[in-house]
Amino acid sequence: MTDLLAGLNPEQLRAVTWPDKSALVLAGAGSGKTRVLTTRIAWLLSTGQTSPSGVLAVTFTNKAAREMQTRLASMVPVNVRTMWIGTFHGLCNRFLRSHYRDAGLPQTFQILDSADQQAAIKRLLKSLELSDEKFPPRAVQSFINGSKEAGLRADKLPPALNPYEAKLVELYAAYDAQCRREGVVDFAELLLRSYELLSANQALRQHYCSRFRHILVDEFQDTNRLQYAWLKLLAGDGGALFAVGDDDQSIYAFRGAEVGNMRSLLNDFSISEPVRLEQNYRSMGNILNAANALIEQNDGRLGKNLWTDAGEGEKIRLFEAYSDGEEAEFITDEVRSLKRDGFNLSDMAILYRSNAQSRLLEHVLVNAQIPYRIYGGLRFFERQEVKHALAYLRLIANPEDDNALLRVINVPARGIGARTVEGLQAVSREQGVTLWQAACASGGGRTAAKLGEFVLLVERMRERGRELPLAEAVSLAIDDSGLRAMYEQDKKEGEERLANLDELINAAAGFMPDEPAQALTEFLSAASLEAGEHQAEAGSDALQLMTVHAAKGLEFDAVFVSGLEEGLFPHENSMNDGKGLQEERRLMYVAITRARQRLYLSNAQSRMLHGQSRYPIRSRFVDEIPTELTHDLSAKVKTQATTNASANASWRAAPKVGRVAADNSQGFRIGQSVEHAKFGSGVVINAEGGGEDVRLQINFAEHGVKWLDLRYAKLSAG
Repeated sequence: MTDLLAGLNPEQLRAVTWPDKSALVLAGAGSGKTRVLTTRIAWLLSTGQTSPSGVLAVTFTNKAAREMQTRLASMVPVNVRTMWIGTFHGLCNRFLRSHYRDAGLPQTFQILDSADQQAAIKRLLKSLELSDEKFPPRAVQSFINGSKEAGLRADKLPPALNPYEAKLVELYAAYDAQCRREGVVDFAELLLRSYELLSANQALRQHYCSRFRHILVDEFQDTNRLQYAWLKLLAGDGGALFAVGDDDQSIYAFRGAEVGNMRSLLNDFSISEPVRLEQNYRSMGNILNAANALIEQNDGRLGKNLWTDAGEGEKIRLFEAYSDGEEAEFITDEVRSLKRDGFNLSDMAILYRSNAQSRLLEHVLVNAQIPYRIYGGLRFFERQEVKHALAYLRLIANPEDDNALLRVINVPARGIGARTVEGLQAVSREQGVTLWQAACASGGGRTAAKLGEFVLLVERMRERGRELPLAEAVSLAIDDSGLRAMYEQDKKEGEERLANLDELINAAAGFMPDEPAQALTEFLSAASLEAGEHQAEAGSDALQLMTVHAAKGLEFDAVFVSGLEEGLFPHENSMNDGKGLQEERRLMYVAITRARQRLYLSNAQSRMLHGQSRYPIRSRFVDEIPTELTHDLSAKVKTQATTNASANASWRAAPKVGRVAADNSQGFRIGQSVEHAKFGSGVVINAEGGGEDVRLQINFAEHGVKWLDLRYAKLSAG
């Protein structure tokens, strides 16, 4: 027992040896929560308070479950494989396998993964003769899963607000009936069916309540309403629910996570006060102090303050670039410098709010020959939506491109099925022509009409895009092809996919061809060459790139948090939503606490969005960090030549800055002294635009040179 508890700090020891009753453990980032959770189970077993069959431990990933089993096996002499340790879905599957008859399932019921579920929905739509353009399978899937995760069957949903929603409810009911006939369940069904069975079958519920006297839950802040309701059923009146989590790291509201479950737990299980794990074993003091100062801005927290005995460490490095291209160059230069100083690339990470931001970073890293790996995702030019758009562009450049045609001939869905494509390929082989030529020569009938519509679509895009600038031609292809409309209907992943398509437009806007008349061909070649650059091999030393969401649970010696601008991070969707803004701040808290030794926070005064330059101001999250904890690396005065060199290295021409009329609608003149509420005193040194769309370049005494949009900047004459 002494060995088991050795090395625990006082609060960890308090949590591990908590009495036989429910508890909420507020485990800050890097505070050893996995050790506490595993040691708690080992302590309960070693002291005879329960047997291996009396423990139910819930994690959010299979990886976390395996890690818990491995640690536990090294602590106590039990067969951990027989214990109920796993994810919500895994445990519910085990439960339903044991009670399939009571659950109304066949003994050999199969589980549909996300792709299988979508395919089942497509079959359903086809059988009901419903257009999957009007009812996109992914949107139907999102509606069904969201309803199930709220614990609601189709007949329990509130009245539909419109005919479209009413149809979705009908499809949900029809989908449920189809799954029952076929003896299959999807992931959301596993939990809902388990909950319904426990609710309806009192004898079964009492059996499991008596068996699992100790229920332990990891990452409790990520539970949704149905998961918490399931846990309460299993705990019953006498079970001890031991929940470990951190309300400051609740960042999955878009998946249904309910941070309010933590307060509900305190009330429902009569827990007077949470146990707080505040000693951090990961980060240096300045990093933790910055995280604490930031998260204190949020309301309704349960409250904790991270600290370390490892010392203050280095100050947080701030960098404000003129452009997103210069920001990417700065990060790359710092990565090189850290590498020379002995840091491994694999111990460094670049974090960003949106996946679309990786495109420019990847481009600069490829040019610098720095091996990198996209963690938990695909490189920019490998992403589905980007490859679809590029395929349309390839057809515009050369309609004889069979691979491009095959990729998008039915994307978005336009009634050209696999059988039609097979027939087209047969004609192509027999006549020795391309698929495009075969499609153009197709005869009469419904199938030929669909092919004819596709041919006309591509021809229209070719004709319309012929005289347009490259970025406008790319934007037109995305719109006219129907890709944008398709992803706008995707409630689950559409926003991110649209952001990637917009980033493709940005890439086109900044691309500088050798021969302007061949801009599209050169752009496609450059994209192909960059896509052909392989990511670092598994296990090799490589820089890590990822979204902040993907970084949760990870840690690195050096962390770069990029794109810290209002509208980007915090995201524009959260700006007018108090809860949304608080979640964005929690996301920033997660980003900061990934760093062990060194932390960089960067932003750009100019960033390409939707193919046009925007001039955002620095994120409020940077300003919420006390200045005494930071070191600003930004030069107070930079030359335009530096900006041009950085921009050109990143597929980007420098913005064409020209003087507008000396007087604008608000009366500001070049050379005039001005005051800004945030940046203080400055002098107007340049301007661009006209009418209501005027931007001023101002040299601020304390904050250096910045571009400000007069529609949003609150300036007054100095």
